[in-house]
Formats: sequence, structure tokens, C-alpha cells
Amino acid sequence: MKYAIVFAALFAVALAAPLDDPANAQVLRYDNDNIGVDGYNFAVETSDGKSHQESGKVKNLGPDDTPITVTGSFRYTGDDGQVYEVTYTADENGFQPSGAHIPQA
Repeated sequence: MKYAIVFAALFAVALAAPLDDPANAQVLRYDNDNIGVDGYNFAVETSDGKSHQESGKVKNLGPDDTPITVTGSFRYTGDDGQVYEVTYTADENGFQPSGAHIPQA
């Protein structure tokens, strides 16, 4: 009898699990336009509302310095139901994010 109660409880929990679990997200779009010596581009979007776009380009400052300049953005829905979006640049000056929810100096 104990096993039947435990089984019924576990079955009820499984039925109550949210269908929009991030672990079950499907890839809706994946673009990988260019990966080469000079840089790359990609974009991905999933069924749970997340998206990410990014491009990187080699920036030639001289014979010894060849940093990559990366620009991109990502978007997701937080636990509070609000959609957050971050745009960023990463280069020889470091990672520089911006978004409405990120405090400015």
C-alpha cells in the first residue's frame, strides 16, 4: 500500500511539472552565417523565449596585436516574468554590457 501512495504522489508531481521547463526548450532558429579567419556571426532562438546574437571581427592594431571585437545581445525572461535584454561589446577595453536593468556608472 505504501508503494501505491508513493507512486501516486510521484505521478501527481510529474503531471504538475511545468511544460515550459527550460530543459525541454527547443531550438527555433540557429544561424551560423560566417566562421572564418576574419571573424564569425551566429544567432540562436529557443522556444522558452531566449535569444542570443553575436558577431566577432579581428581588429588589426599592428603586427603583434590582433584582438577580436565582439558585439552582441541576448534576451531572456526572468523568474519575475520580466523580459531582460543585454547588449554588449567585448574588445581590448574589456566586456561592456548595457541594458535597462543594469546600473550605469
